[in-house]
Amino acid sequence: MLNWDDYKEPEETNKSQPVLKEEEPSLEQTNPDVSHESMEEHIPAEPGIRAKQAKESLELLDTKEGEEELEGLAGRVQVDDKAMINCRADLNQLVPFKYDWAWQKYLDGSANHWMPQEVNMTADIALWKSNEGLTEDERTIVMRNLGFFSTADSLVANNLVLAIYRLITNPECRQYILRQSFEEAIHTHAYQYCIESLGMDEGEIFNMYREIPSVAKKASWGLKYTKEISTPGFVTGTEETDKLLLKNLIAFYCVLEGIFFYCGFTQILSMGRRNKMTGTAEQFQYILRDESMHLNFGIDMINQIKLENPHLWDEQMRKEAAQMILEGAELEIQYARDTMPRGILGMNAGMMEEYLQFIANRRLVQIGLEEEFEGATNPFPWMSEIMDLRKEKNFFETRVIEYQTGGALSWD
Repeated sequence: MLNWDDYKEPEETNKSQPVLKEEEPSLEQTNPDVSHESMEEHIPAEPGIRAKQAKESLELLDTKEGEEELEGLAGRVQVDDKAMINCRADLNQLVPFKYDWAWQKYLDGSANHWMPQEVNMTADIALWKSNEGLTEDERTIVMRNLGFFSTADSLVANNLVLAIYRLITNPECRQYILRQSFEEAIHTHAYQYCIESLGMDEGEIFNMYREIPSVAKKASWGLKYTKEISTPGFVTGTEETDKLLLKNLIAFYCVLEGIFFYCGFTQILSMGRRNKMTGTAEQFQYILRDESMHLNFGIDMINQIKLENPHLWDEQMRKEAAQMILEGAELEIQYARDTMPRGILGMNAGMMEEYLQFIANRRLVQIGLEEEFEGATNPFPWMSEIMDLRKEKNFFETRVIEYQTGGALSWD
């Protein structure tokens, strides 16, 4: 981007030279980025000639390609024509709905809209710049979490746009996936806004997912499940490819959004409860609430695919799904130990381990599998209150949490 530091005044004209008559600027002068040699002389077309050419081109249009694309999709779609995957019904016909829950989640997500700039970061900036504001352990937590989340939401968005949207063959679910993709962009924006506001080294933060082992492991784990299905030539329709899609959904919804976010969010939100980094914590609170809806949508989608394709949910698939969730829990436990080598913010790595075991049990049960960690409980019950969208004032006492648009958002 051009800025004033790069701008240089042209050298002054020698006063002894005669004053020349001002000339009209040439194309090269007005747009120095365009090579003069690459430009061809533009000859204006005669009036009406381009419209005539367009009509002639349409007369020669071969409609066979479009007819082949729509073959089997003709007629009005009935509810029973719809399916979550491998559906031949016309995806351009949104109604009638087969999955009312998907459309309701789209409406809820739209009512839940917010933007990062709405959050005041002034107190965070002052605290971050102060030599006595935060301990080194607290600074590590802030930087590690911004480092992971700033790229994690981009990985999720890439998976949605390059794979999931194309492979899910239901229009109301696709409608929510579009909304979720936009929200992932807002989340990445929010992390960037925090990083920029606090004056952090952007190169260092955005590269933590490659350079910090506990962060890199989580990113690498997720990427292996999207690598194959995000290639343009990948299609579902066989048991093998359908299972690859199902495993991808479990990886991204149950693990990336359902486990990998919980240690970092608990840490940052615990800071906010102690009146530290309140603006950053408020951003994370909004993001967590969005992610909770993403998680619920993904689990509903996974269970619907299982219901419609019971042959996919065989014993081997059950074992792999459980293994994925337990691997995710272990990676997040390792991340907790790395970011909390000592007790901090009213928590420690041992408490976080129990919390993540509690979360892993929930994810297993939500997709029809047995709990793994007997007796695991939630040591942070206040996290459930934070995710309650219906009411309360912001516990950071900065403003009321009412970022709904167009009407009340009901969770009853």
